[in-house]
Amino acid sequence: MAILQKHIKHSNLELVEDASLLVLSEVGPQNKTGETGDPFWSRPVARIWTLVLLIGTCLLYCARVAMPICAVAMADQFKWSKKESGIALGSFFWGYCLTQVLGGYISDRVGGEKVLLLSATAWGCLTAFTPMIAHISSVPLLSLTLSRFLTGLLQGVHFPSLASLFSQKVRENERAFISSTVGTGSQFGTLVIGGAGSLLLEWYGWESVFYFSGFLSVVWAFFLWKHLLQGQGPIISLETLGSSSVQSKNTKVPWNKLFKKAPVWAVIIAHLCTGSTFFVLLSWLPTFFKDCFPDSKGWVFNVVPWLVAIPSSLFGGYLSDHLISLGFDIAAVRKLMQFFAMGVSSFFTLLLCRTTTFSMAITLVAATMGLQTFSHSGVSVNVQDLAPSCAGYLYGVMNTGGALSGVVLVYFSGYLIDTTGSWASVFTLVSVLNLLGLFTFLVFAEARRVDIEVSKIKCQNIHL
Repeated sequence: MAILQKHIKHSNLELVEDASLLVLSEVGPQNKTGETGDPFWSRPVARIWTLVLLIGTCLLYCARVAMPICAVAMADQFKWSKKESGIALGSFFWGYCLTQVLGGYISDRVGGEKVLLLSATAWGCLTAFTPMIAHISSVPLLSLTLSRFLTGLLQGVHFPSLASLFSQKVRENERAFISSTVGTGSQFGTLVIGGAGSLLLEWYGWESVFYFSGFLSVVWAFFLWKHLLQGQGPIISLETLGSSSVQSKNTKVPWNKLFKKAPVWAVIIAHLCTGSTFFVLLSWLPTFFKDCFPDSKGWVFNVVPWLVAIPSSLFGGYLSDHLISLGFDIAAVRKLMQFFAMGVSSFFTLLLCRTTTFSMAITLVAATMGLQTFSHSGVSVNVQDLAPSCAGYLYGVMNTGGALSGVVLVYFSGYLIDTTGSWASVFTLVSVLNLLGLFTFLVFAEARRVDIEVSKIKCQNIHL
């Protein structure tokens, strides 16, 4: 009898494991370098992809920040006013907002790697040709504004595509570190273009900054196509969108139910608060240092916070995955990471209201920006926990909301500074929004799947 019970128990376990594999195989495409039936990257493959995507994100920011670095030199050459410079600089952002959701949706249907390849090739070429566009145009302001708008459109798909790709290819207990590592590319890119771009601008003129960023981006896209995608053409047809291998009929997302789920709104609200407050700090901190500490050196407050943010992001990702591997609840770990990103960072932001020395101010800012990177291991990964079959689309919704609210909040912060004459009002606003978002996330966030009814699919697969 005991032998029979043991045999039945063993058979049931095998049946459940087989059903789970079938469910996983429906969620994402097969891994060409992994084992049959396993959609996830193996450890060696994941390391290669992480490094390549880190470099790609770094180059993304090199191309993005090229225009702000060259803005003064370009304004002098083309006789732009401050308002006209602002039009050219701001056009990127509006394009960036428009393709977040679309990029995520297409990535969920055809695979994030294809979208990344096509977009990087396009914005890399456009960046490299920007000087030519400016010089051949009779109205440089109009042509450069349109060029930056198109660059924003093309770059807007990058992070939703990453979210979609990671949800399909990276295991739960490895997502935080890989996401946070790739996310540090934004800090690396800002530092690289800040250093190399400044030298190129001084030695060879503003055109060389765009040539540098664009050419390296195209080379990166070619490497991705040749070595990781093994030369397969990144063709996205209407037929492919209609019948995708990434999202099959059995995993159609019930959109009407998805946005009725409290955990979905928790991650959206938390990301909206995190993104908007980050934009405020990124936009106004240089002005804060110039106003409060006019004798301070610009390279210190423009470099030090990013140097702190890079190891902080890596540590947050490692800590998150390590806690999950030890058996801690995934939702609890995501909430812990977000507590550091929004709660503890708000404490240091509030302390900025009373700081009187430059050294203390730069320390508090570095702590704030460093802790905010823990969000890479919080809400940014939580969207992959909740909806791996549509993580790109959902991340696009989140990022669009965060970006648009960031624009509004940046303008409102300027109004507060002009009206009150105090930076304390801005730092208090940032802290309050972060705490509201954190409270929502701590109360309603979960880490279980809500995009499909997994139990029903398991039963169907067991029956088969």
